[in-house]
Amino acid sequence: MSIRPLPEILINQIAAGEVVERPASVVKELVENAIDAGASRVDIDLEEGGARLIRIRDNGCGIIADELPLAISRHATSKIASLDDLEAVSTLGFRGEALPSIASVSRFTLASRRHDAEHGASLQVDGGRVGEVSPRAHAAGTTVEVRDLFYNVPARRKFMRAERTELGHIEEWLRSLALARPDVELRISHNGKPSRRYQPGELYSELRLEQTLGEDFAGQCLRVDHTGAGLRLHGWIALPQYSRASTDQQYFYVNGRAVRDRSVAHAVKLAYADVLFHGRHPAYVLFLELDPTRVDVNVHPAKHEVRFRDARLVHDFVYRTLKDALAQTRAGLSGEQVSATVSGQVPHDSTLIPPSPGAGFSLSRGSAGGTPAGMPGNAGWAPRQSPLGLQVADAPSAYAALYANPPAAEVAAMPVDFQGGLPPAGADGQVPPLGYAIAQLHGIYILAESAEGLIVVDMHAAHERIGYERLKAAHDSTGLVAQPLLVPLALAVGEREAETAEREAAALASLGFELTRTGPGSLLVRSVPALLAHAEPANLLRDVIADLREHGHSQRVDSARDELLATMACHGAVRANRRLSVVEMNALLRDMEATERSGQCNHGRPTWARFTLAQIDRWFLRGR
Repeated sequence: MSIRPLPEILINQIAAGEVVERPASVVKELVENAIDAGASRVDIDLEEGGARLIRIRDNGCGIIADELPLAISRHATSKIASLDDLEAVSTLGFRGEALPSIASVSRFTLASRRHDAEHGASLQVDGGRVGEVSPRAHAAGTTVEVRDLFYNVPARRKFMRAERTELGHIEEWLRSLALARPDVELRISHNGKPSRRYQPGELYSELRLEQTLGEDFAGQCLRVDHTGAGLRLHGWIALPQYSRASTDQQYFYVNGRAVRDRSVAHAVKLAYADVLFHGRHPAYVLFLELDPTRVDVNVHPAKHEVRFRDARLVHDFVYRTLKDALAQTRAGLSGEQVSATVSGQVPHDSTLIPPSPGAGFSLSRGSAGGTPAGMPGNAGWAPRQSPLGLQVADAPSAYAALYANPPAAEVAAMPVDFQGGLPPAGADGQVPPLGYAIAQLHGIYILAESAEGLIVVDMHAAHERIGYERLKAAHDSTGLVAQPLLVPLALAVGEREAETAEREAAALASLGFELTRTGPGSLLVRSVPALLAHAEPANLLRDVIADLREHGHSQRVDSARDELLATMACHGAVRANRRLSVVEMNALLRDMEATERSGQCNHGRPTWARFTLAQIDRWFLRGR
């Protein structure tokens, strides 16, 4: 069989197999071209989920008539001209393959007019066969019509899903774009009826958050903005109590481009590991900005993925930034209309990222929960770590004290306004976010009165988190101790694992594993982390090596250590039916306010809830 060149139409149809997966792919390519052209408004008209018609109209810079044939030629673009341009791409599109690929599998019309031109022009392409450029009345900007997608490729058309399914994919992509470009107005119609409009607003404003993800997310998210090592991470991460059953609200952007990255997804998962309930997924909208030369966007035909020059640095930066932000979610620090900013710094143990003064975390407005220090109702109050002693005497008087009048010493220790049994009234009272304890319910819950209403605390879950954080802090202060093995452990691994272990020997030693390679697929382990000496070191070491090979570093040892410390904290926490005095309950509340991540226990369950006076009034129909 002789070698022969492929026809141009067939070349474009083959390229369409990579670029045009479904109608949503067409919308993506055309809308990205509109935004690259400087459009501030884009109209998307669809029929039958995009299978019958996709019309994209924009008010961008437009195309001159003589360049319309070039626009639907392969590898013709105005966005790059040299290898240097390719290595520093700042536009959403750049390959010059989208229009010819789409035109080869549809009935395609391109019409445009420059702002300085007297009239517009149009060009029709039918299944890859190019017509002639003709004059056409057209407003400034560009209109692209794609009719009967895949009409000449029946094998591709039969793989398209139902109209509702294809429309859902288009709407999801437009939602992702709307989050990244709130300055661009998007108007969507389907089958002749307006379906959605994203109004333009300020860049990275919460207006677009509400339009795309709803008021629940906008009201229960944490604003993140951190800079360091030439990277900037900003956006919103949902509070742990706002978790999802799937990953449907996870949006990550690199220099404004929506991408999927396993390393970043792994970093986010690690950051939430201590506060998320099992089987649940975090929600977030995060923007990573870095020098375009440090990221390769030319690794996927549809530009869904990127490759970082230093993926380990990016992973570490995302993980530590989010971990620090989530550490500020103490119980009581997520009240309504919260706008307090909590100072954030790069963790002290980061070896990759230098300290940066430009970091900060702030709770978004409308968050569910308590009111932080410095907000109305808490003037002058600051959290402090107080000792929590829960040794309750067996004397009946100790149990009776819970429901009797407090002793004189306890009354004297209370704020003056609280000695009558009620928290200080008004916005000027110095009331802590979790208020003051008033009773214990069924030996499980602590009831406290705050400036806003009623606080209910799960005492076991709260004490478990407090003990867990203290154990971690104590262990971190001493560092990771390695315990030599009396008899070295011979471990059989794959050749790639052995190579990784040999190459990352220093990193393994910092985690407590001292080992040497004794053969193509064998290791000799001489020491393991002391705290995990009684665990199964072989399986742990294999997991650590796998992480080092895939992500460049591993959190397995820390995770195993934390799991052990969590078990210790659980066993040491106060149990149900344990009667506490008012002093002990108040000590627990103060410790919650001063402990990181105290809004959730070690297993991700909530530790407290607030019921405002307005909510309670509605229960009893007061004021109606």
